[in-house]
Amino acid sequence: MKIIQITPGSGDNFYCENCLRDLEMVKALRSQGHDVLMVPLYLPLQIKKDEGVANAPIFFGGVNVYLQQKLNLFQKTPRWLDKWLDSKRLLKWVAPKAGMTSARDLGETTLSMLKGEEGRQLKELNRLMDWLALEENKPDVVCLSNVLLAGLATSLKARLNVPVVCWLQDEECFVDSLEQPYAGDVWELLRQISQEVIDGFVSVSEFYKQQMLPRLGLTSDKITVIPLGINVDLYTPATHPPATPVIGFLSRLCKVRGLDTLVAAFIQLKQRDEFSDLRLHIGGGSNAADESFIASLKAQLDEAGTLGDVIFEEDFTLEARHRFLEGVSVVCVPETEKAAHALYVLEAQIMGVPVVEPRIGAIPELVNVTGGGQLYEGHSADAVAQALMPLLKDSNKAQALGAKGRAGVLEHFDIKDVAKAIVTYYEAIKGHS
Repeated sequence: MKIIQITPGSGDNFYCENCLRDLEMVKALRSQGHDVLMVPLYLPLQIKKDEGVANAPIFFGGVNVYLQQKLNLFQKTPRWLDKWLDSKRLLKWVAPKAGMTSARDLGETTLSMLKGEEGRQLKELNRLMDWLALEENKPDVVCLSNVLLAGLATSLKARLNVPVVCWLQDEECFVDSLEQPYAGDVWELLRQISQEVIDGFVSVSEFYKQQMLPRLGLTSDKITVIPLGINVDLYTPATHPPATPVIGFLSRLCKVRGLDTLVAAFIQLKQRDEFSDLRLHIGGGSNAADESFIASLKAQLDEAGTLGDVIFEEDFTLEARHRFLEGVSVVCVPETEKAAHALYVLEAQIMGVPVVEPRIGAIPELVNVTGGGQLYEGHSADAVAQALMPLLKDSNKAQALGAKGRAGVLEHFDIKDVAKAIVTYYEAIKGHS
């Protein structure tokens, strides 16, 4: 099967679960003999380590999109200038800057992108469609990584005459964070395109399917649930747990992921004699918008006399994540929003590391299937500390829970099985279109 996968890049500055999911999915599909053309939008998918998964130029380069939104002049600039603005070197420099992948001040641009041919990025849209329409690129199906790319759907169907499928993964929080009237206008456009243009949707969890059905005004049969998967062959658990208890945080270093709550819980635990040797390892990357938040956390840790017991790991490549997970006793990311998925839950468990997570969003769905974690109620530092204590006190219990989680991931979340389910779904969509 020939598939075009269109995925927005985050610039590879933080642990972007959507990017990682799409990259692993494309690799798995290719390994099973399918021809997958991966097309990055806005920013490169991988800067720190380019594995060549994306095999197309960058379209809708982040700088070009911004300038075309702000200035009419850039809607008519020559290709040589656009090419320079889309250069990897420039986008690499821009990517860490605040605002490129945050919801703040993006209302106008988000709305414009959803308007497709009526938006201010028409030049970019035509360039993408001309390239995809080349005979060697024409697919059996086009997959949009998230519903915020739905503005491409009308042109894709008209130019390529193929079905368009869209994944659903945490768009709700982004849209709701936009200022009014943009948020309302975006939802209105999303409902219209979803109901009239897109052939089918895939949700990464049952939880998120139920969240998005009323938001998009869809019937249940329009959204199919296919869970996350990871390449289980790439992960080998550590032979021994850490000599002293270590809490691990593996996600973007930001408030939404509850890092401040975990830091407060850590400081609280360190005040108890039984946890005097406790350590905290923090990894997952950040961008410029997170710098002041991280600085405030370091100041809190320093004031509490615990900064020396905390490691901030900047590298989050696959190899670095392996090392990170080999060195922790338990992973805890105290999410504050109802996330559609949690890739770090699967990565921790496949490494034999148990998770302690809030009963929120899709997390219970994952933990209940694998059995490799503890769920807690509430969002306070005290709730996090109380939930962590049993596993930090008893390494045997933590290891047993981690082993159970690994077995659960092996059975239910192998990317090879997920890829087969995806192809079966795409073939069904193609047959009905």
